[in-house]
Amino acid sequence: MGKHVADVAKAGSRSEGDAADPGGWRWLVLVYKVPVEPTRLRAGVWRKIKGLGAIYLQNSVAALPQTAAAERSFRVLRNEITEMGGSAYLLVSQVLAGSAEMVQAFNAARDDEYEEIVDRCQDFLKEIEKEYRAEHFTYAELEENDEDLVKLRNWFAKVHARDVLGASGVAATRSALQRCEEVLDEYAARVYAEEGESR
Repeated sequence: MGKHVADVAKAGSRSEGDAADPGGWRWLVLVYKVPVEPTRLRAGVWRKIKGLGAIYLQNSVAALPQTAAAERSFRVLRNEITEMGGSAYLLVSQVLAGSAEMVQAFNAARDDEYEEIVDRCQDFLKEIEKEYRAEHFTYAELEENDEDLVKLRNWFAKVHARDVLGASGVAATRSALQRCEEVLDEYAARVYAEEGESR
């Protein structure tokens, strides 16, 4: 009896699973209700939940794999919902059936984000191409493009930080960012040359 209780306690303490064994993850589930009016409250909560990378299990029920960061974010959001006159419950749950589907939905959401970053990388490369065609080789243009690449890198870091279940799109995104880095380096070299500076 004592060993059984110890085993149950040990199993219950597991919060963060292994990406190789996504079925072992526990999930944070936020169940909430916001006032019907004004509608901006509902839209604001929806945007915040999407911004955290959570998936919706159904209307007003969102989930994230349990991590310390996810819990902090959901607790803050729960507080915001109650302060606006709504109600919210934050639960920890282990999936007994449908785990693969939840993992697939979570990874699909991350892959959509990765794909969006790759698309923006393509836009970045087109912008550099445009600079070449227009022969804009100035420090001002270089700085602007460098800032754009920093934004892309920061966006990737944000998505990658919540990609705890190992979505497949990460490799292609890293590759796209690497290509942007290489092209920007080549452009920078041309700017230095035009400005009469040696590297």
